[in-house]
Amino acid sequence: MSVNGAAKRAGVPTRDDIFDLLRAVIDPELGADVVSLGMIPDVVVSPVDSTGGVDVTVWVKLTIGGCPLRGQIKKDVESRVALHPAVRNVRIEWGEMTSDERSEVMLKARWSARENAPDTEVPQSCRILAIASGKGGVGKSSVTVNLAAALAAQGFTVGVLDADIWGFSVPRLLGISDRLEAVAVEGSDKPKIIPNTLRVGKGQLKVVSTGFLVDEDTALMWRGLMLTKAVEQFLRDVAWGEMDYLLIDMPPGTGDVQMGLARMLPRTDLIIVTTPALAAQKVAARAADMARRSFLRVAGVIENMSSFTCDHGETYPLFGVGGGQALADEIGVPLLGQVPLEPAVGQGGDAGVPVVMSPTGGAAAAVFNSIARRILDDIAPPVNMAGCSARMLAAVAAAFDQV
Repeated sequence: MSVNGAAKRAGVPTRDDIFDLLRAVIDPELGADVVSLGMIPDVVVSPVDSTGGVDVTVWVKLTIGGCPLRGQIKKDVESRVALHPAVRNVRIEWGEMTSDERSEVMLKARWSARENAPDTEVPQSCRILAIASGKGGVGKSSVTVNLAAALAAQGFTVGVLDADIWGFSVPRLLGISDRLEAVAVEGSDKPKIIPNTLRVGKGQLKVVSTGFLVDEDTALMWRGLMLTKAVEQFLRDVAWGEMDYLLIDMPPGTGDVQMGLARMLPRTDLIIVTTPALAAQKVAARAADMARRSFLRVAGVIENMSSFTCDHGETYPLFGVGGGQALADEIGVPLLGQVPLEPAVGQGGDAGVPVVMSPTGGAAAAVFNSIARRILDDIAPPVNMAGCSARMLAAVAAAFDQV
């Protein structure tokens, strides 16, 4: 790149000038600038040559040597540094981060994502609870819909987001089959998806799932970015309206959907579901580790399939003993409840009527209702009554009613 008179008038760039230019280079995967992430360990500006120009060498450390985004980062670094009219050539020296450096970069990226969360249609006053697990098959979806129904029965409006894009089961568990539709919404320049609704006692459920977009037996072969974009659409393009709670049925594990939700909804609290087996508890601990690395609060643990009581009153711990309490103790959070293994739970799911909505109730329904009350009273109280000011206003209103 040749340098003209404009280059001489611009002056010679310093190392700080180059670093400032590089702050506009965003790592496409981590979503933060390469300087803040610590990916640029050094910059060298050569002495001025006879034309008044300089050469710039930029050291770039990638998280892994074979990073697929290397070409994009190279192009962005070169183009940004070349914006300075005195820069003649840009050279990049590549390096690879150590394990400790990678951990530090991921920590910075998660913090940046939390501080710069994108806008969603989820109200700021809405309490968000992600129901998570380390592995599949622990009854996480059943726990989600029963807790949502138990909260709605207390008169609250509760959103249910089925974020298990591949393994969606919420539509069947709630007995809802209506397709989602997009309609024009006042104040929006494009149509918004309207959630399916279900009345529960004095409250209401608002439900969104990919199961309302495809048939139940359709296999969704999506990966990575497609999964994240699907969840983003459910958060940005759904007219959720006013809600007291949003319960998110998470896919098992610690993959793309989990990281996407942590970025878009940094105020989310996690409730981790495990079975009594100690092996399941060890796997579930990974979900807690993911949450804390993403600066999300783990609100508690639910032990599902805790025990089975037969008709003659004998109780059998079919899936082991102690996993829920061990997990809660390990990560320093309360054990919110132990849901017994009860045929009525599975039967209710097959019929599309969560056990807490069954008129006959049962031991599992009692535990779900107890956990819901604990959420309301202690773990995640409704925002409108969570602060002293709200309680004072309520007291003032009550006093005026008596006048």
